Amino acid sequence: MFSHLKEDIACVFERDPAARTTFEVITAYPGLHAIIFHRMSHALWKHGFFWLARLLSHFARWVTGIEIHPGATIGRRFFIDHGMGVVIGETAEIGDDCTLYHGVTLGGTTWNKGKRHPTLKNGVVIGAGAKVLGPITLNDDVRIGSNSVVVKDVPEGATVVGVPGQLVIPREKQEKREEMAEKIGFDAYGAAQDMPDPVANAIGSMLDHIHNLETEINEMRENIYNEGSADAWQVGKTRKTKEEE
Repeated sequence: MFSHLKEDIACVFERDPAARTTFEVITAYPGLHAIIFHRMSHALWKHGFFWLARLLSHFARWVTGIEIHPGATIGRRFFIDHGMGVVIGETAEIGDDCTLYHGVTLGGTTWNKGKRHPTLKNGVVIGAGAKVLGPITLNDDVRIGSNSVVVKDVPEGATVVGVPGQLVIPREKQEKREEMAEKIGFDAYGAAQDMPDPVANAIGSMLDHIHNLETEINEMRENIYNEGSADAWQVGKTRKTKEEE
């Protein structure tokens, strides 16, 4: 219990530059208070004291403005910044080193019993006002933009923005698209880094397809050259150059 508390206090200093002293964090950070209350209510829940656990979580909600069901499973070094309006459902599972900002909801999409809330792996960060709904999984180091609505699994290291949530294109893939667009004489603005527009998505897919075709053709050329047809290849290449001239 105390080892968890020390880690929880330390992670506040790591993730909130406004934190000044340990005394201030212990006495004036509702996110920390909510975590402390949850660890107690979760222990009661696991031992079958369901009503008492719900009563304690209800008191914590009244004091902090943060609602965490006592059945939710939360890992180490969990940080809720500001915290007002955060809601975490009963079957939610949160890994280590995760961060939530105010207004985040980890909610369900069904009235049926069983697993109905999200699972957050390690290092997940969810921006203010975002809604993560249903029994989906946010894998390690996922980032969710503010006010996004996420209803599908998110792969490791990805960033999601928008309503409904859309994956932001990795920078490496974006650079390849821009390079290909420039090569074929297409205005690269259509391949912007955040492309929720379906037409822009289609253009981006076409650029990816062209890049893959070019890669395959280059590999075929190299194989032909390496298999002893270098002379024939060179003759064909020279003939094509003369025709172009």
